[in-house]
Amino acid sequence: MHIWVDADACPNLIKNILFRAAIRTETNLTLVSNHPLSAPPSPFIHKIQVNAGFDVADNKIVQHAKPGDLVITADIPLADAVIDKGGIALNPRGELYSKSNIKERLSIRNFSTDLRNSGVRTGGPSVISKKEIQCFANALDRVLVQKKIKFILPALPPNPTTTPIENYIHPTTLSHQPLPQ
Repeated sequence: MHIWVDADACPNLIKNILFRAAIRTETNLTLVSNHPLSAPPSPFIHKIQVNAGFDVADNKIVQHAKPGDLVITADIPLADAVIDKGGIALNPRGELYSKSNIKERLSIRNFSTDLRNSGVRTGGPSVISKKEIQCFANALDRVLVQKKIKFILPALPPNPTTTPIENYIHPTTLSHQPLPQ
């Protein structure tokens, strides 16, 4: 799994959580933005700066994201494209977008855009709260743990009582010592 961050509007507090998680779990993370960003030095943290323009960063993320990758974004059309591609989309406020909720979120977003275009003042998002930051951190941990479990423990065979434990553990996680009997 790779973590992609729509970094232009991502709050710094959320980026810091992502940096720590990427380093702790040794998961590649790429910040995509149209302006220079700072990030801690790490072999797991990368930056891509794109040209300024409407949806240029979003298009770069969709172009490179693969099924199973995680995208951090508050941009609902980007989240929709990621989910259509088989990825996972998480809002910086901790909301995990899914096939069952993304179309509703997209409809609400489009309705709000229509209201703004007709002159109605809808206001912008509120400042991110401590509760939302904690919700994001918890959701991120759940996604990372689920992905790690799927990597280490593939689908169980029909009769797990007769299958050696080695079949459940990815070979790179085994030591050179034989397992106890």
